[in-house]
Amino acid sequence: MSSETETPPPAGRRLFVLLPLLIFLGLAGLFLSQLLSGRDVSEVPSALIGMPAPQTKLPALEGSNLPGLDSKAFAGKVTLVNVFASWCAPCREEHPVLLALAQDKRFVMAALNYKDRPENARRFLGDLGNPFQVIGVDEAGGTAIDWGVYGVPETFVIGKDGKIAYKHVGPLTSETVRDLLLPQIEKALAAPN
Repeated sequence: MSSETETPPPAGRRLFVLLPLLIFLGLAGLFLSQLLSGRDVSEVPSALIGMPAPQTKLPALEGSNLPGLDSKAFAGKVTLVNVFASWCAPCREEHPVLLALAQDKRFVMAALNYKDRPENARRFLGDLGNPFQVIGVDEAGGTAIDWGVYGVPETFVIGKDGKIAYKHVGPLTSETVRDLLLPQIEKALAAPN
């Protein structure tokens, strides 16, 4: 018979063993509460909603014969600002939707061409059609950061007051335009200057 008795591990060691389990349970509870909340978890909120559009003055796309993107031009008009690039596959997918939106002359269709080569952007618009009245070139991507862009494509609705009324992350589809974008455009159009 052994006279040695086992001593329990120190409290710090027991906590160290339980810590991964506690972290897992905490994260599982957080994810479960998000799932059960009924909130659209694919929606990326923007801290800029309701704020003035960032001060922007981008040069025009060479050879487009259109003006560059200047936030001062937003005043008094509802403006859609679409962030696109020729190298972006989802931008190609949403392009027919943008062409259809451009038929509505109640708002300005503007573009922020993100980290693109001018010749590639011109070819993209030449091949697919140009829905934009204004195209600003953000070659280095700094302006997109000011706008809180996560990636391309993204679309912003700017109200007549120059404030960001809505932001859509990802490619626009007929359904997202009908269900999300157009109601925001109508609200912006109905708002006083």
